[in-house]
This record gives sequence, C-alpha cells and structure tokens, in this order.
Amino acid sequence: MSSSAVSAAPESAATLRIVCGPTGAGKSALALALAERHGLTIVSADSRQIYRGFDVGTAKPTTAERATVRHVGLDVADPAERWSAARWANDAASWIADTGLDRSLVVGGTGFYLKALASPLFDEPPMDPARRAALAAELAVLPLDALRRRCEAADPARARLGRTQLLRTIEIAELTGQRLSDLQRERPRPPSHVTRWLVVDPGAMLHAQIAARLDAMLSGGWVEEVRALEQSVSAGAPAWQACGYRTILEYLYGGRNLDATREAILIAIRQYAKRQRTWFRHQLTEADVTRVDPNDPRCAERVERWWHGTEGRSER
Repeated sequence: MSSSAVSAAPESAATLRIVCGPTGAGKSALALALAERHGLTIVSADSRQIYRGFDVGTAKPTTAERATVRHVGLDVADPAERWSAARWANDAASWIADTGLDRSLVVGGTGFYLKALASPLFDEPPMDPARRAALAAELAVLPLDALRRRCEAADPARARLGRTQLLRTIEIAELTGQRLSDLQRERPRPPSHVTRWLVVDPGAMLHAQIAARLDAMLSGGWVEEVRALEQSVSAGAPAWQACGYRTILEYLYGGRNLDATREAILIAIRQYAKRQRTWFRHQLTEADVTRVDPNDPRCAERVERWWHGTEGRSER
C-alpha cells in the first residue's frame, strides 16, 4: 500500500508473505510448487473461489492439487452470500493463526482482499443482519451505473471504484449512517505484521496465457457448469459476478453464439487483468515487492530467495 495510508508495524512483527498478480499470470502454479517444497498451506485470496460450485470459471485448484497442498479459503460461501473484504480478512487471519504465519502463503489477485489483510482495518460499526440481507438483495440487481449514482450520494470519494467496493460502501453508509472513507481514516487498526509481496507477471505473454486458459476452461466444462448452476442459484446471487459467468448465461439463453461468447469473455478478462496490474503497480510499496516473470529461467531461484527473505528489490 502507499506509505501514507499504512501505519508502521511493530519492530518485532512477523512476516506475512503474499503471492499476487493479474489473473492468468501463473501465480497459482508458482505458489503450488513453493508450498509443496516447504510444506505450506495456501490461503486463497480470490473473491470468487470462495463460492461453492463456481469452480471451472474461477480456475479453482483441482482435487489433485488440493490433495498435494492444503488450501484454505475455498468453497466457504454459499453463492447467495456476500463476503466483504473485512470479513474475508478476519477469516484469513484465523486460518493463518491456526496454521502459523511461517507456514502460510497467501495467494490471489483480489486487491481489496489483500489490502484488508495487509493494511490497517477500520473498526466496523454493528449492522443489523436482516436489514443487511434485504439491502444486499436490493442492490444485487442494480446495474453498475445505478450503484455509482447511489454511492455518489452516500460517499463520493469511493464512487469510481468497482462493483464490490460500491456495494460495501453503500452498505456501510445506509446501514450505519457513516462513510466508509471516513471510517478507514479515523478508526484504523495497526498492522501486527510486516508484509512482503511477490508479484507474478509474465509481461507481454499475459494476453496469450489468458486466451489459452480461457480455451481450457471452455473445453473443460465451464458451459456445463453454468447450465447446472443456473438451475439452483438465484439470478441475483453475488457469485454470478465472477468474470464470464453471466456472459455464458446469455449464451445459454441464445443471446450470442459460442465464438462471440468466448470473445466477450476474453475482452472482459483482459480488462480485469489490466485493472489488477494498475492496482499492484500503484498500491504496493516497492521496497516490499519482488516482481518475477514465471517464464524466466531464474524465476524458481528468485522465488526461493524471496521466501527466505534474501531477495532484493524488483529486478526490472
């Protein structure tokens, strides 16, 4: 995070290690190999892999991979539930405490999840569960521009953020009468650890890797998964916000052919990856970051040095 937004951790604080990067970069395979070498538990920081049943299109680890390396943070939510970043961070802190910080490897690309874990969190005011559920159902069906207008009235400083952040902002404002932007500034909690980041990015190869992974998903049963989920998951469920799922629903209802569906999903994923790259470039303190290209022959060696804390700053 930017140094102006993050309070210093205590001198004696332990180290939290996070592997992150844009979707399709290859961070999961890299982290899996590292975790297997050192007997680590992977803490998933993916806001869509938390949902049960949404497997293929979220690139959830396979059964074999989970048998090789212990994963936590997968399949913890019903598709109709909404997990805030604060809620995930609290859960992740518990998983890490149970496992041990030196045996936990946080892996994912959901920036606001990672920020909630690594940065100071605000003390959340209490919210009535029934009102919260009713508001979530009301907001779930609103288009993005409507959410932006509502957020503009409630907390203008956050009105240009993504859908999930907008939902969270509106929830805090309408249920507590307070602005989330004010709470983050006025009621922070100091971090209990220092954080070191491994940002995985293949550079110009990312677009090709995203396309190859998308084709593997489509040939690996993604359409069939969506067809089955559509029978049991309500249309307004937050899990449908995972990139590509609603586009496949449109295909199933005859909205476009499969080639056009693939192209629409590919564009959306690449746009998402671009936003992730921007986040990791601007929200992290470079002194705490090591950047690696998973296709570089030196990558495994550099990852090992990063894990042991002997890797220097980013090589550019």
